[in-house]
Amino acid sequence: MTATTDAPSGSLVTQDGHVLIVPVSDPGAGTAMSRDTVLDGTAALQAIARGDRDARVLLLIGHGPNFCAGGNVRAFAAADDRPAFLRGLADDAHAFVRAIYEADIPVVVAAKKWAAGVGMSFVLHGDIVIGGPSTKLQPAYGGIGLSPDGGMSWTLPRAIGAARARNVILTNRTVTADEALAWGILSEIVDDDQVDAVALERAHKLAAGPAKSIRATRKLLSASVGNSLSDQLNAEARSISVLSGQPEGIEGVDAFVGKRKPNWG
Repeated sequence: MTATTDAPSGSLVTQDGHVLIVPVSDPGAGTAMSRDTVLDGTAALQAIARGDRDARVLLLIGHGPNFCAGGNVRAFAAADDRPAFLRGLADDAHAFVRAIYEADIPVVVAAKKWAAGVGMSFVLHGDIVIGGPSTKLQPAYGGIGLSPDGGMSWTLPRAIGAARARNVILTNRTVTADEALAWGILSEIVDDDQVDAVALERAHKLAAGPAKSIRATRKLLSASVGNSLSDQLNAEARSISVLSGQPEGIEGVDAFVGKRKPNWG
């Protein structure tokens, strides 16, 4: 993993080739969410959205034994004005989530061991989520008398269905790796000690693919939730037509006909 000059000095946000790597947790705070790194990640993603930074895939990882154990509850307790502190923290996490979608690039998540609270929320924004046998997800908010943030109340019902999502959030249910795989939260399960490495490998594979095709496909998948079948068919027709006249589409078709490997550039 190599740092880039686009990240603030001392930032833990790095870039490896075309893969932007954002470690969302702070091992010094029990792998709670790293507010500083999330802010740096937001800035980097906003630069991608503006066209000022060249990255094709976002990889979310954890520093330390877990992906992210949620918010720093000790910091909550120590705040002079808890409502103001929590609002600021939620606003920062939500700016990060918004920046993920504005950057419009695939998101790979290395969900090793615990993903709780906002850590679970971040997992739910992944396109490809790699976990291990020890991966566990838990809303955690009800355990401290709070309600979800990070978009969990929006993403989880869409991922696993409204009834199951209500049960998981309201009862603060721990979701095991096998359940998360069966329910479509995890994409695959690998050995615990290989989660980060496999996620990075998947991110590089995506980054080496046809970027505009991948972006267009992600947009279609996202739009499908609110579209009628007719609307979706129209959107698919527009998208495939546009892509066929662009360099990637031309290269892909010509490479197939020529029986060679496409060069995505």
